[in-house]
Amino acid sequence: MSYHLYARPVAGSPAPSGGELRLDWVLLDASGELQASGQAEGRESIEDAVSRNSLEGVRLVGLVPGDEALFCFADIPAKQARFIRQALPFAVEEQLAQDVDTVHLALGGLTGDGYRVAAIDQQRMALWREGFLDWEGIELEAIYPDAALVPLKEHDWAICLGEDAALLASRRGEWMTMKAENLAVFAQTLAVPSADEVAAEVQVVVYGTESAFAANEPALSALAGTSRLSVHREPMEGNITELLASAHYHHATDPINLCQGSYAPGQAGGSALTAWRPAIAIAAAWLVLLVGAKLGMGYYHQQQATALEEQAMAIYRQAFPDDRRASPRNVRRIIEGQLRVAGQQGGDAGFLPLMKHTGQQYSRLTGGQSVLFNSVNYTSSRGELVVDVRADSYERLNALRSGIADQGLDASIGSVVNDSDGTRARLTVSGG
Repeated sequence: MSYHLYARPVAGSPAPSGGELRLDWVLLDASGELQASGQAEGRESIEDAVSRNSLEGVRLVGLVPGDEALFCFADIPAKQARFIRQALPFAVEEQLAQDVDTVHLALGGLTGDGYRVAAIDQQRMALWREGFLDWEGIELEAIYPDAALVPLKEHDWAICLGEDAALLASRRGEWMTMKAENLAVFAQTLAVPSADEVAAEVQVVVYGTESAFAANEPALSALAGTSRLSVHREPMEGNITELLASAHYHHATDPINLCQGSYAPGQAGGSALTAWRPAIAIAAAWLVLLVGAKLGMGYYHQQQATALEEQAMAIYRQAFPDDRRASPRNVRRIIEGQLRVAGQQGGDAGFLPLMKHTGQQYSRLTGGQSVLFNSVNYTSSRGELVVDVRADSYERLNALRSGIADQGLDASIGSVVNDSDGTRARLTVSGG
């Protein structure tokens, strides 16, 4: 099961370069349900909480203060990603308050106003990335401005109210952070339509706990009393981090991931496959062993087949010493042809008919590999086929003799010798 860990710096907590960072955090399971949470805890404490529960596949989403990342639009006519990246610094340069060469630009989606862009100081981005990277048992997935995750639903503006600060997000994709006491001034700005905007009611939703509403009642009253603004309060049961995490996990927001380009997690030697490397190594080792075993068995069976072919050809050449055409590939076809010709010649009790019937009975023996023909001799004057045969028991030889006799031939066993390796005898076949 996959888990997502959302971590947001506590207001007033030192930056990554200024001491231990204190974080509010929530852990969501694969269905988006809250599994664990904490407030104002250090990194080691969060890692211990994950480790104690033996969780695997935990992906970290860092939420940095929204006022550290500036939102802007980039009007770029190009469609290919490579050209968009090249033109991006020139398209937003005039909207920035510092040298564009010192700013990390993260590209968002395309809207009617252009491409959405998040701009953050390169040194600050490097520090935040370092602070969220290489957590024990936790893989960094993304870093977002926290205000960009405030859910809008069907409203034009959304405000997430803290005790003394507010996170704001708009339908255009903008975000910002301000002191709660300044909401009254902001409300007056919203109440005045722009030159190209038709005056209409602006829908505003305000999230907050009961204590946050009580602490900022004057600002909320100013919002609600401003003409053109329709303000709806929505109480929160949990804290701000829980609201932002739930909104992002359920795709209620479309924030811009700051981990792009040289600041992507994989650029530091990690990758999305890091957590799976042990499993991949085990699977690779198992695959090597499996392929090695298959190759070994293949080699063994090939050697066995070669030995059987050599044994068959030795027996054939004893019977047909002058035949140079036969090989392991065609000896069966040659013998079948010879037997077919001999069968067409009638009831001649010659070598081929006798060999045919003897071979047929040999092939029908159960466990025939335990009976071996050492030599085959034929005496044309007596019409006898004499086979020097070895078997693991006399019963095997007798079964072979009986099968030949059932074909109407005369078959007898003589010169029987029993030793530690089995039974040797001479099988004489005639008649027909």
